[in-house]
Amino acid sequence: MPLIQLIVALVVVGVALWLINNYIPMDGTIKKILNVVVVIAVVLWLLAAFGVLGSMQGMRIG
Repeated sequence: MPLIQLIVALVVVGVALWLINNYIPMDGTIKKILNVVVVIAVVLWLLAAFGVLGSMQGMRIG
């Protein structure tokens, strides 16, 4: 995936999250949970995009 495409996707996700946080009335707890879920999803997506997550799939914990 080209770097420009990654940056555009991150900007789109960031703007969408900002719009949701500012313009959709929600309880503060729900906003925090939504923010954490989006950040975790983006981090996992970036790890998979850079190939780090793919090499970790063969690891077993426990």
